Amino acid sequence: MKKQILGTILSLTLVGCGAGTERAIDRESLQEGMKKQEVKVLREADILQAAMEWGDEISQEAQKALLTTLQEAIASRGTVGAVEYCNVAALPLMDSLSNAYGVTVRRVSHKLRNPADAPLIEMEEILLEAYVYNEENGLKSESNLQKIDGGETLLYTKPITIGSGLCLSCHGKDEISTETLQKINELYPNDNATGHELNSLRGMWSIKLPKSAVINAKF
Repeated sequence: MKKQILGTILSLTLVGCGAGTERAIDRESLQEGMKKQEVKVLREADILQAAMEWGDEISQEAQKALLTTLQEAIASRGTVGAVEYCNVAALPLMDSLSNAYGVTVRRVSHKLRNPADAPLIEMEEILLEAYVYNEENGLKSESNLQKIDGGETLLYTKPITIGSGLCLSCHGKDEISTETLQKINELYPNDNATGHELNSLRGMWSIKLPKSAVINAKF
């Protein structure tokens, strides 16, 4: 009889321990699930900082892509051929980057070659004028971030300067060959993008970053 009672107690003890373990596991699973479902509260400052960093990354990628394309075109077609190639390839390249990131990437300038590069919104005009002012007064220009569209979109801008002699072969003063100048005038009858010097302001990058895209990409 004692053996039977002892066995029953042992059995109940084991069952009790098992139930406790199951409850502990359930609590851990619940806590883990709650952590996964927890919504991270983002500060506005965090979003703006992430947007500035992302704008830097995208503008650097765009600059590199354009420079690589230009170098390859000059190597295979010469400067005249490169002017023709850029006439049809530059905008699609920007569109490709825009679609890849869900943003809008543009080059903006007053000294236009392609009319599509003119400022389209008031804020672009304001910021471009600020970069021009800085250049004329010997002031340093930095990347900038402004809220537009009621704060739902962030406009990243960054000055574009003439960084090498390669650029001057199409945008310089005396560096442009007669043949290249003829091709420029043929493709862009109203061209106003020559007469530059090394390190002079060419225009600016203008990248519209929807806040939702910034959050999805960076958080």
